[in-house]
Amino acid sequence: MRSKNRGKRGKEWANYEEVARYVLQQLGKRFGLAEVEGKQKVSGRQSGTEWEIDAKGVREADSSIILVECRRCKRRLNQEALAAVAYQIIDSGAAGGITVSPLPFQKGAVKVAKAGRIEHVQLRPESTREQWIAEIGKVTHIGITETVGVTMHDSFQITVLDGEGNVVERRAD
Repeated sequence: MRSKNRGKRGKEWANYEEVARYVLQQLGKRFGLAEVEGKQKVSGRQSGTEWEIDAKGVREADSSIILVECRRCKRRLNQEALAAVAYQIIDSGAAGGITVSPLPFQKGAVKVAKAGRIEHVQLRPESTREQWIAEIGKVTHIGITETVGVTMHDSFQITVLDGEGNVVERRAD
């Protein structure tokens, strides 16, 4: 039987993944992505195994795929964690990867990411679809959605003019 804390953490993790996909859709142009698909499995070409990925980006220019790995963790991703993502990229034949986590990489992970064509998005853990803050390199992106109620009323007016531009008749509805 799962404890309530584990269930809550699981829900927070799933919400974080969903928000990460949403943010990547919003920032897709920044990565050259035409679309971002949800969680799925991709086949390993060399290993013959299947890799479950958190999301998959499809590049606009050449339809190549970008693997997305989300980690809502309290420690910086290290080089071993990035090496695992890099191998999934190689094995699946992907063009690159994107990692999403609340913290920057550890020093060694930065080197692995560069060699493995992996970009990093720092997404705050409390982010929602309505309010999020994401850092990519030295650029901070902020998303805010505000719901506004609008009431519309239709009306029209007909104005009939004579040949000299004088108003002959005017009706409003």
